[in-house]
This record gives sequence, C-alpha cells and structure tokens, in this order.
Amino acid sequence: MTINGEEIQMRYYESGDEGAKALPVSVEEWEERARKKLAAGPFGYVTGGAGAGDTMRANIDAFQKYRIRPRICCDTTKRDLSVTLLGKRFPFPFLLAPIGVLSILHPDAELAVAQAAAKLGVPYILSNVSTKSMEEVAEAMGDALRWFQLYPPINSELSKSFLQRAEAAGYSAIVVTVDSTLLGWRETDLSNVYLPFLTGQGMGNYFTDPVFLADLEEPPEKNLKAAVKKALDEGNNTHFTWKELERIKQQTPLPVLLKGVTHPDDAVLAVEHGVDGIIVSNHGGRQLDGAVATLEALPSICDAVREKVPVILDSGVRRGADILKAISLGASATLIGRPFAYALAVAGQMGVESVLENLIAETELQLGISGRGSIREVDHSLVMKVEG
Repeated sequence: MTINGEEIQMRYYESGDEGAKALPVSVEEWEERARKKLAAGPFGYVTGGAGAGDTMRANIDAFQKYRIRPRICCDTTKRDLSVTLLGKRFPFPFLLAPIGVLSILHPDAELAVAQAAAKLGVPYILSNVSTKSMEEVAEAMGDALRWFQLYPPINSELSKSFLQRAEAAGYSAIVVTVDSTLLGWRETDLSNVYLPFLTGQGMGNYFTDPVFLADLEEPPEKNLKAAVKKALDEGNNTHFTWKELERIKQQTPLPVLLKGVTHPDDAVLAVEHGVDGIIVSNHGGRQLDGAVATLEALPSICDAVREKVPVILDSGVRRGADILKAISLGASATLIGRPFAYALAVAGQMGVESVLENLIAETELQLGISGRGSIREVDHSLVMKVEG
C-alpha cells in the first residue's frame, strides 16, 4: 500500500469540521480518549510506569534535548522512508513494539493490530504475552512481515517450542527481551490491584503450547490459577545469562535481536555472543524507575557496536520528529508502542490504522521539510544538542 504524506494531510483539510473530529490526530488526544473509555485498571496498566514514573518521563523529555537543523533549497519532491534491516526492506523506519494483553483494551486484541499493520506494511513484533496465539496472529497477517518477542522461559524446552512455533508461523526474527526477568514496581497497577494475567489474559501462547500444557497437573480450563502461576514463574527468569542467550541462538535459525539494552558494555557483549540486532529499550519506563532514557543511551551504544549490527530505538517515540532524531543519532529504526495501544482502545483496527497513517505522513513531511529526500540521508548533522 502506497502512503503519501501530503495526501493524508489534505484528506483532513478536505473532510470538513465533522470529518476532522471523527478520530484524534495527536497522541495526547488519543490517550485522553482512551482514559475516558477504559476502566482504571486497563488504562493504568498501559499508561503507567515503574515507581514515580521518572524513567517514562525521561524517555520523552530526552527528545527535547535535541533540535532539528533543516537545510534549505534541496529537492525533496520524492521522499523515501524505507530502511533495510536484517536483509529485508522495510517501507518505513519504524515497527510496532511488542505490547502484551491487548485484550484488556479491545476484544479484537492483537488481531486488530496485526491486520492494521499488514494493511499498511508496518512490521509487527508480537508480544510473548499476547492473548491471541502467535498462530492466530500469523493467519491474520498473511505474508506481512512480523517478528516474535520471547521472554526467555526457565524451561529451555518451552523456549525451543516457542521458537519452533514462531518459525513455522512465518515470523522472521526473534526479539529476546531481557529487562523484565522480574516484574517492575508499578504503583498504578498496585493501587488498582490490577494484573490482567491472573484472569487468563495474555496467556495465548502458553495455553496453546504442548510443552507448557504437558507440565501442568491440570489443564487451564480446570485450574486457571495454577496455569497462570506456572506461566508467570517461567517468565520470572532471574537465572538468564549470556550462556542462556547462546542456547537460544542455537535453538533457532532465525535472526535474534536483544531488547532491553541501555549500557554500551552490554551492547559489546551482545555482539560478541552473536546477536543479529540490538534494541535500546527500558521497557517504556515500566521496569526500572530512575533509569537512563533510551535516547540518552543510544549514541554510546551505537559507538560501541560500530555498525556491526542494526540498533533500534524503543521507548518514548511519539512523533515523526522523534523518529528523525533517533535515526540522526545512529538508530537504524525505531519502535512505536503506546500510541497504537491508545488508538486500539478507542477505535479498534480503524484507530490503529489512523495512528500509523498519521505517523507515516508526519515522518515523511518532517523529512522533506528538513531538506532530506531519503531517510538514508539522515545523519548527525540533522540535529544539535541544546543545553538546559
């Protein structure tokens, strides 16, 4: 599907007042509408961060430390947003981040997001803790590009089973997420006494896995509490080390990216242990309060990696300007998370499509107005750091 930023922009202007009011444009308004539509528990689960929320705010504030310096008198009639990752061409410089338990936001859950992503050509990283199984999501996406996130379970046979299922279902890469071997202290969720997994949501991949089911004394439909506890225990893998990462690499022929890196020394170790890509992420500020913002960490990680593997930025990306700033500081692409989750809650698949179209349009227009005709022309000269 071809998307033109100018056409999307004009669609708003030509629709008249009523058309423009149908769906939000800004991320902030999407969030506010989601707040009004959802109960406190589900909304707090998506919007909340760890502790006082300092990391979550830092992720967003970090982008304000950089300003774009546009060049003028450049021919930007044709604008190309495509990037190449792991040998594949992506039409846009962002992917959809893995967000779990989307059934708390909309009954269509991950299927709505998958169908929107497939329609617009935006790659989707399916969460390990999706309510819909990886096979259901794959069927909804057809041949569209998708990756699978793995929270490394303690049971290596369960890990192997997840990886084999993902490969069979057409996922083309594995995103091993390592910054959540323990659940972060999330004050909003604790105040709301809300953990959706306890009701069986987010268990789509566990409850359809033969290895996981074989380890249960009773099936989930007879003893939900025990099944959920078993799944959560598998995810609390505090034993996970570089040795276990090597084992995962041996268990799958698919490229493996490591998500949750914010320290350059870990980036170096990740490359040494054979990862195919690094995702600079602090879990959207949901895990460790007071942590470094991902954009702050990005330059040192890119310097440490020295272009040996692609580096993708996660956490805090809200607009096209954020994407350009991240790429100018060395990122190969970015992930986008909460905005599409808010849109899912408000308007299902249509909402997700709207958010993605707007982000594509905004990024394309930002690129052209900055004096670049291709995302590949974006480098450190695009931005300057400001003090204070």
